[in-house]
Amino acid sequence: MDEELRSLTERLRQESGETPLYGRLVATEDVDELAAVLTEPGQPLWARELAAFRLGLAGDRRAFESLVLLLNHRDPQRCASAAHALARLGDPRTARAAAALATNELRVAYALHPVRLLVRLRAPEAVPALITTLGRRLRPHDPYRRVALACVEGLGTLGDTRARPVLNEALAHPVLAEAAVQALARIPRQR
Repeated sequence: MDEELRSLTERLRQESGETPLYGRLVATEDVDELAAVLTEPGQPLWARELAAFRLGLAGDRRAFESLVLLLNHRDPQRCASAAHALARLGDPRTARAAAALATNELRVAYALHPVRLLVRLRAPEAVPALITTLGRRLRPHDPYRRVALACVEGLGTLGDTRARPVLNEALAHPVLAEAAVQALARIPRQR
């Protein structure tokens, strides 16, 4: 069993109170039954999350919208699970959705997992979105340092020369300076 699935099922077992629906959603191999949970009215959040996660791992694109909503949830565990499933889903819309969430200033408190997902996907949208998000985090007294640090580390991982200017700016921020030095060291010098 996938370690992320094991963690999710344990968390949702407690949240669900081990109802018969929980047992059915964990045991079923019927993707249509899982997909129905995403569209049936009145389904609890834990059931939708479990169904979407399992569909995502199975590569069923019917999970995409639900997983994107969960990627932007206030609960970090739900965001992490959604990011894992979206990475496995293989839907071409994922990078664009993650970039939109990462750069949305109204939801920046929940941008950590979209940023990490963009790095994992290595999609064309990743570098521009991380540069934009990091640039906004370099304001004085910005409270979202974890998001900024994830951007710095991600830009280093991606190694794109377009990130050099914003990483140089990050050097002036004590919380980000060490990570920015390491990220800059991973980016090839321009000739």
